[in-house]
Parts: sequence; C-alpha cells; structure tokens
Amino acid sequence: MFDILRDSKCTDCGKELLGGDFLFMEGERPLCLTCADLDHLVYLPRGDTALTRRARKHSALSAVVVRFSRARKRYERQGVLVEESALEQAEAECLADAEQRNVRRERADIYRDKQDQVLAMRMAESIRQMFPGCPPEEARSIAARTSVRGSGRVGRTASGRALEEEALRAAVVASIRHRHTKYDRLLMKGLDRMDARDTVRDDIDRVLESWRRAPG
Repeated sequence: MFDILRDSKCTDCGKELLGGDFLFMEGERPLCLTCADLDHLVYLPRGDTALTRRARKHSALSAVVVRFSRARKRYERQGVLVEESALEQAEAECLADAEQRNVRRERADIYRDKQDQVLAMRMAESIRQMFPGCPPEEARSIAARTSVRGSGRVGRTASGRALEEEALRAAVVASIRHRHTKYDRLLMKGLDRMDARDTVRDDIDRVLESWRRAPG
C-alpha cells in the first residue's frame, strides 16, 4: 500500500487520488482502497511497536503502508492498515500492561546508557593510547560525541565499536577540524566543503603530530 506524493487515478472507478491518499497496486493498475476491497481497514501510523505488532496479530487482513522518500531515494514504512476491531483489541491489551512495559523500557534504557558509557570510556582510552599528547578531557569529549547512539557518526559503526584505529583516527581528525581550525568559518563564508578541508589539512596534521608525542 502506497501513501502517494503525486496525484493519481484509480483504474477501476476513475476516482482522483490526491497526494496523501492511499493507493494499492494490482500489478501495474493503481486502485483506490474501495476498489482494492481494503476500505474497511483503519490506518495505524508507525511509532508504537507494541500496538502495531498486536494489531497486526489480531487483524485477519492488514497492509503495510510505505511512502517514497525523495531525500533517501527509497520507500520507507509509514504505518499499517488493520481491521478496526483488531486495533481496538490491541489498544486494550496495551493499556492493560502499559505499566509493566514502561518498567521494561526504563530498564532497557538504563542498560543501553551503561553500554554507551562503557563504549565512550574505552574509546577515550584508545584515543589516548594512539595520541598520548591529546588532553584527557578532549579525548573524553571526542569519544562521547562520536559514540552517541543513532548519530550515524564513525563511533557507532562496526569498526568504531570495535575500536579500530582507522575509525578512531577519523573521529579525532573530525574533532580537530571543527575545534582547532578555521574550517567552520570557511564553510560559513561559502567555501566548498572539500576546498575547506584542503585549506585546513596542514593545520590538522600539525595538531595530530603534536598529539602523537607524549607530554614531556
């Protein structure tokens, strides 16, 4: 099932489908919900995993709704269509054990936070081993920033979590670029990103070289 961005038309009844309407593809034929025999279903947006899972379990018929992301050039899940009675049953079940699920969620959050703290500490230690001249507080700052869960930064990649030298060096270089050079000011002046990087490359290398030396 598609949450369409551009206007279309149902090939069976001729109904105009506007951006934001749902469209079902039967082969190469676009159909509205009524002609696809799905108009008795209700829409459940994504966001509540437990509710979605239970609603789909109780619904004899369901459909995943996707929308094309122009930014990411792919279809992304937006929610599901389920039977109204199934949604009502799922909502009642979620309400009944909401407190229990909240407790489990809080415990999971605490566990993840602890994992993140340990990862950041190990990263800081590894950075200091690679660059003994790096101030301890700066190593901790670099590790904390690059290891943020969901950030997409190098510290959250498989190589970063494995404390591989190339990944940690990339995190250190990125920090130096922003904190110890005029890179950000060059970008604000409109300089191309790669040209700005070339401009500050020597400054980065000087800081790296000084950090490779243990303090006297």
